[in-house]
Amino acid sequence: MSQTINYSDAFDELQRIVAEIEAGEISVDELSQKVKRAAELIRICKTKLSTTEEDVNKILAELEAPSQDNER
Repeated sequence: MSQTINYSDAFDELQRIVAEIEAGEISVDELSQKVKRAAELIRICKTKLSTTEEDVNKILAELEAPSQDNER
């Protein structure tokens, strides 16, 4: 993917693809392409969620660590 997509856009597109598949709006010829795109969007969402979780955990760890001022 050449351009960066944010989590919300990826999730919205994924929901549209799922809705199209569930409604039977996708031809057999399009199905493979849509499933591949859905898999790519899932990977994007999982990566962004993992990155966010790591960032939050790092921030929380920094908040819980005793400050150097208190040690003196």
